[in-house]
Formats: sequence, structure tokens, C-alpha cells
Amino acid sequence: MMEASLETVERETGVNPKHSIIWLHGLGADGHDFAPIVPELAHDDLPALRFVFPHAPVRPVTLNQGLPIRAWFDAYGLTRDSREDIDGIRAARHAVTALIRRELERGVLPEHIVLAGFSQGCAAALYTGLRFERRLAGLIGMSGYLPLRNTTAAERHPANADTPVFLAHGSQDPVIPISFAEISRDALTALGQPIEWHVYPMPHAVHPQEIEDIQSFLIRVFSPAAPGSREPLPV
Repeated sequence: MMEASLETVERETGVNPKHSIIWLHGLGADGHDFAPIVPELAHDDLPALRFVFPHAPVRPVTLNQGLPIRAWFDAYGLTRDSREDIDGIRAARHAVTALIRRELERGVLPEHIVLAGFSQGCAAALYTGLRFERRLAGLIGMSGYLPLRNTTAAERHPANADTPVFLAHGSQDPVIPISFAEISRDALTALGQPIEWHVYPMPHAVHPQEIEDIQSFLIRVFSPAAPGSREPLPV
């Protein structure tokens, strides 16, 4: 089982941030992978943000010939019909949920938290965020997919049934084919989940326009006028 307490890399764009983004890296990477993106996402229309980049545990991964690398769960294959590590995905959910609760303890409202992820981190972010019992500001999934999609309808928490989801994928992705991402998109759309879908001319990577689009998404979901958004009550 994954330990609930994950080591993290943190970056803040201002003093005493009350909005947080928990960003999950891809298979074999670590929490430092996306830390350089923070200055590119800063904007005058955004409040002070705390970025939390956790390190996934090191574990043997079947897709990596059983050799240990950082992974949110085991990976048996990267097709829509591949076997899925149910226990590992659920353990990742508990560990990421613990990070969300830590932000709540720091005084961040749940509706001021965005859960993001790339590749396998996207899978863990979507799985966790849709099942969290309090409404989040939004979910961001980059070059990934929705795991255990056939359980989503039964397990999605009503609190996050209308939470906006940003999904982006590369049209030339050789690792996770875009068709797999489209199946995930369609599964969520069929459930009435608000989806913002983007395709970029890239492989399994991050596109400059994608960064700009994520920045715009953050401005919208962190706006005081966004659904569910509110300021902390005076103490």
C-alpha cells in the first residue's frame, strides 16, 4: 500500500496563498518535473497560488520489466483494454486525498483547490478528484486517461459532478494514443461532466499553447464568480 504521507516539492507565487494546485507527475518522473512551469502560469488575474508537486513512491512496474521507478500505481499496458491495477489506483487515491486534506488544514477551501496531473498522474488526479467528497475548483488532465472508467458513474461523488475538467492530449502521442483519451473524454461527457477538450500537435509532451490554455482555465475556476467559489469566513 502507498504511504499516505508523500514527500513534496512546493512553490508559491505570493504571500500566504489561499489557493492550491496539487500536480501529479508522470510515470518514472518525480515532483521536480513540473516545478519549472510555475512562473509560466503566474498571471495578474490569478490569486497567490501554492503549487504542490508530490513524489510518487518507487515501486516495481510491470511495463518497465518489473524494475522499480516512481509510479502512482502499477502499469501493465498502455491501451484501453490493458489490465488495471485496481488496488494501486485506490491506494494512490488515498495518498492524494491526504494531500488535499493537508491543504484544507492550511486554511485552503476545497473549492480553491485544483488537482492536476500528467500521463499516469492525470489518471490518478481524475480518479481521486471525481471521488472527493467536497467540491474542488477544477481538474486538469494532461496526456492521460480516466482509469477504471466503468466504475466512475457509481463512485463519482455528487459534490464534484459539475466540477470543470480540462483535458488535453497530443495528436501524435505514441505512449497513450489520443483514441484512449477520447474514450475517457466521451465517458465523462456521457455523465454530464463539464469537459474542456484540447488537442495539440505534439507527442507525449507539453505544448506552449497548452500552458496558456491551462492558465486561462485557472483564471476561470479561481475567479470569485466561479460556481462554488467563496472567500473564507472571517475568524
